[in-house]
Amino acid sequence: MIITQIHDITKSFGGNIIFENLSVEIHEKDRIGLVGRNGSGKTTLFQLLAGVEAPDSGMIHIKKGLRVGYLAQIPVFPAGTTVQEVLETAFSEVKQLERNMKRLEEQMGSETEQLEKLLEEYGKVQERYLFLGGYEVEAQLAKVCNGLQITSLLPQVFAMLSGGEQTKVCLALMLLQNPDLLLLDEPTNHLDIGAVEWLEQFLQEYSGTIAIISHDRYFLDAVVTKIIDLEDGELHVYHTNYSGFVKEKQERLLLEFQAYEEQQKKIKKMKEAIKRLREWANQANPPNEGLHRRARNMERALERMEKLKRPILEHKKMGLAFRQGERSGKDVVRVEGVTKSFGDKTLFYDATLHLQFQERAAIVGQNGSGKTTLVKMLLGEETIDAGKIQLGGSVKVGYLSQHLPGSTNNTVLEAFREQVSVTEGEARHILAGFLFYGFSVFKKTNQLSGGERMRLRLAQLMHQDVNFLILDEPTNHLDIESREVLEEALENYEGTILAISHDRYFLNKLFDKTYWIQNGALHGFAGNYEWARKKLAERMPVEEKIVVPKRVVKVKEASTDAEWKQLERELEQMEEQLFVLEEKMTQEVDLHELQKLQKEKDELEEKRAMVYEELERLL
Repeated sequence: MIITQIHDITKSFGGNIIFENLSVEIHEKDRIGLVGRNGSGKTTLFQLLAGVEAPDSGMIHIKKGLRVGYLAQIPVFPAGTTVQEVLETAFSEVKQLERNMKRLEEQMGSETEQLEKLLEEYGKVQERYLFLGGYEVEAQLAKVCNGLQITSLLPQVFAMLSGGEQTKVCLALMLLQNPDLLLLDEPTNHLDIGAVEWLEQFLQEYSGTIAIISHDRYFLDAVVTKIIDLEDGELHVYHTNYSGFVKEKQERLLLEFQAYEEQQKKIKKMKEAIKRLREWANQANPPNEGLHRRARNMERALERMEKLKRPILEHKKMGLAFRQGERSGKDVVRVEGVTKSFGDKTLFYDATLHLQFQERAAIVGQNGSGKTTLVKMLLGEETIDAGKIQLGGSVKVGYLSQHLPGSTNNTVLEAFREQVSVTEGEARHILAGFLFYGFSVFKKTNQLSGGERMRLRLAQLMHQDVNFLILDEPTNHLDIESREVLEEALENYEGTILAISHDRYFLNKLFDKTYWIQNGALHGFAGNYEWARKKLAERMPVEEKIVVPKRVVKVKEASTDAEWKQLERELEQMEEQLFVLEEKMTQEVDLHELQKLQKEKDELEEKRAMVYEELERLL
């Protein structure tokens, strides 16, 4: 069944045509991936479907009563509204039905004359309540909050959250609203790998229709069964996942190019024939009108012929090739016994990492586990609590941060030349290779999009004399085509690479060594992400739980040896209780129970902190 039909729509902004005469149908239960280069109009198309924007011409027909879910911008809620209250707005009708059922129950307990009428009304209300899944609301809320890892945010005021946290909460709200057509624009942004994999599973089981804009190739493969490719203002539909689309698109372009070349040959022959006929007609004495007539007929046939558009087999891509500096020594970096805490929170304890020349290693883990902090310690931008970090001889570090500069008033050209000492002409030539053409080099950096800022930073980085690349989420803001160019450049890079990423395709393709931060420990695996994930799952159940001290201390002789041992036993018991609580929390689906467990965990962590303080007193 068709639920949405787009017919010959055109949309432009500021005189620039984004697309024109687009037509496509969306069917019930479709799993669509909308792909295309940055700036091709994907988000604009979603805004048109959601009614946020209106087309300049053409029509969009939406099935009557269809509920469309789309997050255009972060909504504003009344002051003091908590995250839990925000999420509960998804069940406003269910909550109203609950109040009606309670009112009817009270009336049935006190009124006997109207009992039959009240029972009938109660039955209708309860039927609607059951239809909307009223008895499953708490379980559904807990499931989504656990999956997106926002349970700890529930009591917090929504307006006080960071932009990334608000986006995650709004994503949860949309999933809980369960719209008939769910439009997701880059839903994996701000999610770590665990939450992305949970979202994949959730969407696979989703009962409605889904359309997704994403540059995450693994995510698209796992969720979608239909690809709509928006390219050069045209739509092409492929009934397959992303990997199948790549193959089918290449085959289609080759066939179209062959048809175009055949037509060009035919046009050339017809033009030659017309020319010859006219020459023969004019050479005759008198001129041959019959030959002239044949020439005119052939010319009209040529004019009526529908000319095929020359397919673009390859668009302009970034000219990315990292400059190779002087090679480093064999040992590039050593991390030995490193511990880092912020207040009562220990990110990792006794961490060890070793990289040698030309090795490629990735750091993965949940958001907030300490991945970026570890990188900053390697760069000397963050102090360590204990242990040591040592860079090898002749190591020259190039660092790509996930927080890209963009607040300055410099132009792209000025920002580039601040980092790379070249003439203006050379700089403009290099920047053209990163798709900054003509006057775009004079664009202010604070006006650049995320993708443009990433391209500028890559241009700076590749022309610096470095032999050790440290990359923090390098594929953020890049479209799929640019990610593939980056992957190819890194494959050809002859130095050492250490990267943080949640792009599983990127991790599996390039990195044969993985460090995984889990429960305060840094686990090392000689394999890519998929291998490390499998091995971590095997290792965790049989390993001893990781006891993470509040901060590292050197054990001196305690004033009272018995008191010291007693505190150690208490600490072990608390760690065991915390481990059991965390296991329960991962399995619990009831929201109230989950909140009780969280409160119990917080209280236990406070007691543990007091034990640590007592141990320090005895040192």
